[in-house]
Amino acid sequence: MLPAVEFIGYTASFFVLLSFLMKTMTYLRMVNLVGCGFFIWYGILLNSWPIIITNGAIVLVNLFYLLKPKR
Repeated sequence: MLPAVEFIGYTASFFVLLSFLMKTMTYLRMVNLVGCGFFIWYGILLNSWPIIITNGAIVLVNLFYLLKPKR
């Protein structure tokens, strides 16, 4: 059985990989947002600032485009 921290890392990787299979950009961003959220959690548990900062920035980019008014 996997330790909890590894399970969170694999879950994050699964969602990021799954996001690349999405056909529309909105779904890609939403699924990627979930994956990045798991990666932030993973980074916090590992006390790894590069993981936290990078995925935090990706979350902000995804939120920007998801919340941006459509023309």
